[in-house]
Amino acid sequence: MDMQELLKTIAAGLVENPEAVTVDSEEAEDGTTVLHLHVQEGDMGRVIGKQGRIARAIRVVMRAAANRSGGKILVEID
Repeated sequence: MDMQELLKTIAAGLVENPEAVTVDSEEAEDGTTVLHLHVQEGDMGRVIGKQGRIARAIRVVMRAAANRSGGKILVEID
C-alpha cells in the first residue's frame, strides 16, 4: 500500500462521507513528499479533532510509515 492509499484509508474511517476523501501528492525541493488531504467541509472537524489531536496522530502514523520505507512525508489537511 502506498502512502496516498494509507492516508486515504485512515481518513475515510474517520469521516461521514468517505467517498469525498481525496489525496494529492507533490514533491518538495528537499525530497519530502507532501500529501494534501481533502475532505468535505463538514468532516473537517472529525479529521482535525479536539485541539488537533487526531491530525497530529495521523501525521505521526504517516511519518512512521514513511520512515520505514526510507522517505520523508508531510501531511497537509485542506
